[in-house]
Amino acid sequence: MHTNLFSGLDILEENVHLPYGNTKEDCDAYEKAMEDYQVDVQLLGIGGNGHIGFNEPGTAFEETTHIVELQERTRKDNARFFDNDINQVPTHAITMGIATIMKSNKVLLVATGENKADAVKAMIEGVPSVDCPASALQNHKDVVVILDTAAASKLTK
Repeated sequence: MHTNLFSGLDILEENVHLPYGNTKEDCDAYEKAMEDYQVDVQLLGIGGNGHIGFNEPGTAFEETTHIVELQERTRKDNARFFDNDINQVPTHAITMGIATIMKSNKVLLVATGENKADAVKAMIEGVPSVDCPASALQNHKDVVVILDTAAASKLTK
């Protein structure tokens, strides 16, 4: 995140809060630390299977920061960041839970590519369901979704 995002933004390090670690204690510590902050803008992408953060399909909307086993599709989609070698892609990750994400003042979700079109449609036009974790955002007070034409290609409304 520092290399690919924050280094290009005018943001102070003390205003960046990312979960880090691989234990339940790390998750609990992050949630405890976040009690002292209000997230102004939550920047998200969406996975081809509808995940946000790494909240894979099946994640309860009430879930807070947790360790998740990444689904095969997520690992394949992220292999591009690991020399296209799925064997180098982690099998588990720490992620802000959907409940934690929903506490933010504003959500900005960006999606590009036809491989995201089904997930975008489920997120925007589907009934909120754990089958598409991003659909929880329908219940957020302030969401901005930025799509390219390909990611928006299956929207009908």
